[in-house]
Amino acid sequence: MKKYIVTGGAGFIGSHISEYLLQAGHQVTVIDSLRTGFEKNLKGMNVRFFEEDIRNKKLVDKIITDTDCVFHLAALVSVPESLLKIKECIEINTIGTINILEAARKNSNCKVVLSTSAANYGNNPILPKVETMFPEPMTPYAITKLDGEYYLKMYFNHYNLQTASLRYFNVFGPRQNPKSAYAAAVPIFINKALKNESITIYGDGLQTRDFIYVKDVVRANILASEKGNETYNVALGHSTSILELAQKIIEITNSKSEIQFLEERAGDIKHSQANPSKFNLLGFKPQYTIDQALIETIAFYENELLVN
Repeated sequence: MKKYIVTGGAGFIGSHISEYLLQAGHQVTVIDSLRTGFEKNLKGMNVRFFEEDIRNKKLVDKIITDTDCVFHLAALVSVPESLLKIKECIEINTIGTINILEAARKNSNCKVVLSTSAANYGNNPILPKVETMFPEPMTPYAITKLDGEYYLKMYFNHYNLQTASLRYFNVFGPRQNPKSAYAAAVPIFINKALKNESITIYGDGLQTRDFIYVKDVVRANILASEKGNETYNVALGHSTSILELAQKIIEITNSKSEIQFLEERAGDIKHSQANPSKFNLLGFKPQYTIDQALIETIAFYENELLVN
């Protein structure tokens, strides 16, 4: 049995990591301020739970002791919110990450795995995205995520603290909040389809994203806790258009929803696709196709509607 810390462990991705580790027989401690996470995501899980903020350095030092690995997901995650609250974004995403690294450094043989973002590539039109590309972060969220990557590398080089950064592309799956003001397309589309409501697409729907299922992202984190000390793309490595995504969801749910097109939103990236070969060489291979993942995800939201 190993001891793991999951910051942001009551969130969408963090709760899936916590669940996987518990099922594997490990001890899991979750730190989450519940800013965007929910305690209900941890329902039935035997975790030690601290409703705390990673900006509280003394508390972070106290909790992160005798730990094998920290999966660091706690962050201000909304791009629009980061533009409105730049100072807070820096305090949580950059200073908070340094607090985690400092605490982990005091533990022997502890590794830190950071959840970071494809937003670090910015609007560079070159596809697919590869880790050696010059980063072009365009928002406080992306800049602070890139800061985190650099600090992890610095702590590895200067203090021999084992670290790895995972650049997620478009993650989806159960527990993703469809009611958030900044919700992602997949949970919104599913929610609308299950209710036979119109699905809104901005632009012509031909914009593409590299979607990956949350359970594959969990496996990526577990692998990164065992191998590698660099920054890695976490994605399927091929793109799906937003229109195709909506059509798949309507088909799987047998929905009567119609697709409505609105004006393209300013600043939206047209196409996104990763080259995941660097991480693949470490042994990462996604197990879920888009269709398989959508079927599982839709089943979750169908059950949520029945319960609520």
